[in-house]
Amino acid sequence: MPRHVAIIMDGNGRWAKAKNKARHAGHRAGVKSVRMSVEMAAERGVEYLTLFAFSSENWARPEEEVSALMNLFVEALRREVAELHRNNVRLKFVGALDELNPGLRNKIAKAEAKTAGNSGLRLTVAIAYGGRWDIVQATRALARRVAEGEMAVDDIGDREFAAELALSETPDPDLLIRTGGEQRISNFLLWNLAYAELWFSDVLWPEFDREAFDLALSFYASKQRRFGHTGDQVEAVGC
Repeated sequence: MPRHVAIIMDGNGRWAKAKNKARHAGHRAGVKSVRMSVEMAAERGVEYLTLFAFSSENWARPEEEVSALMNLFVEALRREVAELHRNNVRLKFVGALDELNPGLRNKIAKAEAKTAGNSGLRLTVAIAYGGRWDIVQATRALARRVAEGEMAVDDIGDREFAAELALSETPDPDLLIRTGGEQRISNFLLWNLAYAELWFSDVLWPEFDREAFDLALSFYASKQRRFGHTGDQVEAVGC
């Protein structure tokens, strides 16, 4: 069972178009798949679940769609946080949160504070997030530390860099799931996905169900994770 699952929730717009509905109807329909994924992760013993909800590039989408998405985030926070809290889920948001409107930022802060003491599933929502943005932010943080004399350039390694990333308190994803049929990672967790197993599903996000989630978990279970070693080396140490 993967310790950390990350999901690119793709296909809402195409689902809506196929049903002759506005794009925001697809995003709204996708909420049930979010709820199912959280439930499944908790049931299967996944410790960390990270959802790609809104990328830094999504700001370029039509204003009506972006506005509907922001309203949906507010509505979902109001409706879902209490249930997440009752189920011991700890909620965290990552991304350029300062680009969000003050009302949404306030609700995010309250949701994080409400669930901060929970010890169950760690649910991270990436909003206004991009992998390149994440790397640039980490680089700037390290550059400031060097400029202020806190560390030397030669002190910077993988561990120091990873400590400045948005998911610094979270182990790297073991499994990435992308729905909707596309086979790319779309600027999501560029550093963190270095050794993740990648599962691409043709199922559109609003139709992603428990069976589809279990297929991804079965795919992961079939893989031998070598991290640069040979298969014989991995077997020799019993991994």
